[in-house]
Amino acid sequence: MASLHQVVEQLALAAASFNHTIAVNGSTPSNVLPSGPLKRLAAITSMLVSMSALRDWALLLVIGSLFEVARRSLSSFWTSLVDAFFITATFDEDDASYQWILTWLSKQPSWRDIRYVTVSTDTGRGVYAQQSYSDRDSISKEPSYMPAESHSYTLWYKSHWMSVTRVSVSNHGGWSSRDSLQLRILSRRQRILGEILEEAKKNWLETQKDSLTVWVSNSDNMWIPLARRLKRPLDSIVLDPGVREFLVEDVEDFLANKAWYQERGIPFRRGYLLYGAPGSGKTSVIQAIAGELCLDVYMLTLSRSGLDDTSLATLLSNLPDRCIVLMEDIDAAFYHGLSRDSGSSTITSSTETRARDRPPMSGDSAGRLSLSGILNAIDGITANEGRVLFATTNKYDVLDPALCRPGRMDLRLEFHHASRYQAKELFKRFFAPSPVEVTEKNTVTDGESHLGDPHLIDLTSPTESQGPTLEPSEKSSRSLYSGLFHRSHAPKLSAQELSVLADQFATGVPERQITMAALQGYLMTHKATPFKAVTGISTWVEKEVAEGQH
Repeated sequence: MASLHQVVEQLALAAASFNHTIAVNGSTPSNVLPSGPLKRLAAITSMLVSMSALRDWALLLVIGSLFEVARRSLSSFWTSLVDAFFITATFDEDDASYQWILTWLSKQPSWRDIRYVTVSTDTGRGVYAQQSYSDRDSISKEPSYMPAESHSYTLWYKSHWMSVTRVSVSNHGGWSSRDSLQLRILSRRQRILGEILEEAKKNWLETQKDSLTVWVSNSDNMWIPLARRLKRPLDSIVLDPGVREFLVEDVEDFLANKAWYQERGIPFRRGYLLYGAPGSGKTSVIQAIAGELCLDVYMLTLSRSGLDDTSLATLLSNLPDRCIVLMEDIDAAFYHGLSRDSGSSTITSSTETRARDRPPMSGDSAGRLSLSGILNAIDGITANEGRVLFATTNKYDVLDPALCRPGRMDLRLEFHHASRYQAKELFKRFFAPSPVEVTEKNTVTDGESHLGDPHLIDLTSPTESQGPTLEPSEKSSRSLYSGLFHRSHAPKLSAQELSVLADQFATGVPERQITMAALQGYLMTHKATPFKAVTGISTWVEKEVAEGQH
């Protein structure tokens, strides 16, 4: 094939021949350079075609075009063939089905034979090949085995060949990435994909039966899993009689009566405002309710940097149907200058002076979220239905009345300091024997022992006939911190003995003056010495009350 240099030489020869013809004839003959634009163009074209180099280049162009057409035709044919015999599904990591498929993969026998994986301890993303989250002793930071990025795996499912590919795409200038899984199944039966999704969801729910997922929002206004927490037993929450049961039954009744709301045209939403003293169990009861009703918790922080009215509305509209939205310390937004108008820095509540005990947040993020934006996000036209909203605050008076009205906060419940009933029940929970301890042999540790008649327990006169003294000897080197460690088992108390000690403990606790968190902290220092906990409660209470007054 002629080179460019040869083409140039041929053009030069043609030009020289044309000039020689003009020189010989003295004029331009009509057969050399025809007159008229079309004739001149035809002549130039005929001259170019006569050059072998240009013919070779044109031939190369035609052959290349034919190859490209053939390639595209084959690619289109292959795509049509794949679509006819394969089912392809893509799962984005921001969707719940992504976790379903990861968990489902871990259950497949062929998955255990893969040799190329990505190991991760991120509890929100992994495929657990050995242990599931139902193991209560291994819920966090277990190694997980994920499909390696841009790597394909093949496996069989119900006699169907399938491949799995994990793809990671960078966004926002490469600062973050988003993963997706592509599932390709060799089958003409569309129902096979539905069977896989149904089985994957079932396996996922099975692994979640003893835990709940806590979600938070990121800067892209997307919900991402933050952590998984063990479900807290409902009976571990010690409240006044009937309060705990009332809350659970009310939430359960709401979730079970969607049709009732729809028939009457009432938005299917419900809000709860829990307010009162710090450390009174507001957040704990929310966690227990979420575990009891198998609901995930979506934590919404109003002071998050970059959160504005539009972002808040987007987050709340993207919630699933059955979930708990948690706004903790909602009064903190008012400390930062929240008002009814966006951009304003004044507080519209009549208790403005109470909100001045904390300085406003630095930067402009505090002024981007307005009270009207919060109200519209909670019960506006864009608000999602089916969710349960829980808000907590330590200062109810700071909140705007519009936020607390029914339809936004349908139920408002105040939490007080500990009552004697709560102190008694908390003591029982600390020292009640576990099922394992019941079968063990009763032992006496640190000088404490069982008493013959619990009605005759005397905690103030160790010299009387009560068996060994309740206080350990001062000569004991472990006497000061003997109740701090689980290695020192508490004495096994009968139900009657435990009840009597609990009554005596509750007698030393003044009504509504000590928080439940403080009582729990005190009992933690005596978790192996219940008698010492009873004898020392009065002294400890006097100290706590005196410190609280200062």
